[in-house]
Amino acid sequence: MVDISRKRGIISERNGVVRANFTIINTMSKIAVIKTGGKQYKVKEKQALKIEKLDKKTGDKVTFETLMIADTDGKEVKLGNPSLGGKVEGKVLDQGKDKKVSVIKYKSKTRYKRNIGHRQPFTKVEITAIAG
Repeated sequence: MVDISRKRGIISERNGVVRANFTIINTMSKIAVIKTGGKQYKVKEKQALKIEKLDKKTGDKVTFETLMIADTDGKEVKLGNPSLGGKVEGKVLDQGKDKKVSVIKYKSKTRYKRNIGHRQPFTKVEITAIAG
């Protein structure tokens, strides 16, 4: 079954003859919902995302707790109760710190003002495989 909206191509007409040149895009990719760092993320293969800091080095492989796996068209859905196990694999791309956030405390009429900066550490991960 091919979804017409997912096709790319050229339709031309000459002398009453319609010619079509289409390439079909693979629509059977999978999406998953993973849980890490107390948060849930919706991911697909080859996606890079920033998550809470993990104690891994650049290039290490990571497996995530998977809550749900589904096809992009939604025909096949697997739900965990509460999880499916480690079926999503990723690779650590980078470790770093986010932009600085200023935390300002101020009380009027008492000459009290404090400005504290904070940079949240993160791990950048690329999703390599979704099994299931």
